[in-house]
Amino acid sequence: MKDVMIVVGAGQISMAIARRMGYGKKIILGDKNIDHALSIGKIMDEAGFDVEAYEMDLSSRQSILDMIAYAKSLGKITMLVNGAGVSPSQASIETILKVDLFGTAVLLEEVGKVIEPGGVGVTISSQSGHRMEQLGAKKDRLLAMTPTEELLQLDFLQPDQIHDTLHAYQLAKRCNEKE
Repeated sequence: MKDVMIVVGAGQISMAIARRMGYGKKIILGDKNIDHALSIGKIMDEAGFDVEAYEMDLSSRQSILDMIAYAKSLGKITMLVNGAGVSPSQASIETILKVDLFGTAVLLEEVGKVIEPGGVGVTISSQSGHRMEQLGAKKDRLLAMTPTEELLQLDFLQPDQIHDTLHAYQLAKRCNEKE
């Protein structure tokens, strides 16, 4: 059995990291869009990597658990690459929070329970987080210490509390298109 690298998000950055770090490993490439995962997997297979596409939804704990169980059935999990996420140009604030915050927290929590000693992981973030104001020590502590299942209930993560200039622009654009 080979060591297993879990890669979530079948994008170019994930593929670049998997190419650099995944040779000789079994790579499980999870993505909500299985066709996209199959396409990236084919490119990597043709380059000599051992990649298996896996349909999974980062916003679903069960989907994450199913992927981890499958990866464990193939070998020892020694690496995690999380390059999945959605941006304001793709999704609503609610979806962004469910995928980028909740899903990432669940993924790190669950892989953290099973990754081999000495295992490594990386999560890729977008520039969207830099558009928001600094949260401050109290909110940072809440994000770090709140149980995962309660994260999306935090007051400052409610959609009406999030002020993002790009999101406001997109909402205005959608309203204008409907007129």
